[in-house]
Amino acid sequence: MREDIQPGAIFPDYELPDQTGVKRKLSFLQGRDPMILMLGRGVYCPKDRQQLMELVRFSAQCDVGFTRIVTITAESLILSNDLRLGVGAHWPFLHDPERILQQDLGIQEYTDPHNNPMIPHTFVLEPGLRIYKIYNGYWYWGRPSTAELHQDLRSITQRIRPDYQIDTPEMRAKWERGEKADFYPYGQSMRQVFIRMAGAVAQFDDSEPIRP
Repeated sequence: MREDIQPGAIFPDYELPDQTGVKRKLSFLQGRDPMILMLGRGVYCPKDRQQLMELVRFSAQCDVGFTRIVTITAESLILSNDLRLGVGAHWPFLHDPERILQQDLGIQEYTDPHNNPMIPHTFVLEPGLRIYKIYNGYWYWGRPSTAELHQDLRSITQRIRPDYQIDTPEMRAKWERGEKADFYPYGQSMRQVFIRMAGAVAQFDDSEPIRP
């Protein structure tokens, strides 16, 4: 892994085609929310499938917790969709058959020259693609459990949501004065919120993502 890819750094804003073939920037998919970014081997890897099946179960919590999930593999459009449909995932799957991430991040799995995949990693990102935690999943037990992701996302949410603890005199006073900028959805329309929760990326507002 590149030395500058560390907690606290900004993850590169890669632009890759999604499961429909439309190119999407990571910042566009993230919006203003935390994000779980899974870099995987692909459809042939049972460890990837197991992790994805756990994420499928966890994703309902991410939806109501305003957290995005994105998966990237170094496979074709067809194989990426085979994996996504096979595990029942509803979030964006980006594919990188040119292995741009593998080379740029220095994560070639050189022990498998036949498939030439990326070394699996899972990143937990704060808004603005800021890295909070990195998990190396070359071995399955290096991948995060959903319990660990829950803890990570709780810590991030406490830091980024001004209204995480609304039972303080200060927050109550702001609300009663009509100062609602620090209360979710922080100036967004509910339409924007529900579109993003539904994963309807084609309808996302281009002005919404936070840029690094």
